[in-house]
Amino acid sequence: MKTSEKIKKFTVLGILFLLPITAYLFFSSGVNNFAKLPVLTRGVLEIDQFDSENKEKKELQDHLTILCFFGNNLELTQSNAFNLSHKIYKKNYQFKDLQFIVLTPRGTEPQIQNLKQKLSEIENPENWNFVFGDTTEIQRVFNSLGSNYILNKNFASNQVFLIDKERNLRGRDDDEDVGILHGFDSSNYSEINNKMDDDVRILLAEYRLALKKYNSKREI
Repeated sequence: MKTSEKIKKFTVLGILFLLPITAYLFFSSGVNNFAKLPVLTRGVLEIDQFDSENKEKKELQDHLTILCFFGNNLELTQSNAFNLSHKIYKKNYQFKDLQFIVLTPRGTEPQIQNLKQKLSEIENPENWNFVFGDTTEIQRVFNSLGSNYILNKNFASNQVFLIDKERNLRGRDDDEDVGILHGFDSSNYSEINNKMDDDVRILLAEYRLALKKYNSKREI
């Protein structure tokens, strides 16, 4: 084989080897390290007035929260829970600063036990936190999100929301489909699999990076 042919061969092989690695590094660094989700609403109402299953108070402050409203008829919204469990909960529930909070009206406790049993077939449901309150309290929290959505007659919504540690609603202000995206439609598997999955990763990466910077400063 001629020298020129060998050079061409190794050049092509080198490009084929390096191109996927370069692309991976570019996209992973761009999404996970530098992107930030816009703040859409500041000061979402705290939820410490709600009761939890284990009687411990749950709060939004100092937690990253995926906030859901499943209403008083969980059979109508259980498919939403399954979508979230498959695409979001299963891969993220062990992240210590992330919590999954579901606001439901009082009296839904028996339905929740049934739902959690079904969710256990997907992943351990230990970090699904169902909290109970009056419907007026649920409505107040929902209104404080400042979104363009409404609760239905069952005090449920398909939309789920990302809340940061300062109780700010995070989302998109330039979504290609709707412009301002306050929440994610959990009944839409494609939206959960694409938009929400991406944005959860961005939010978690943002706080991981902040934690690394904080630890590095302490070491100095």
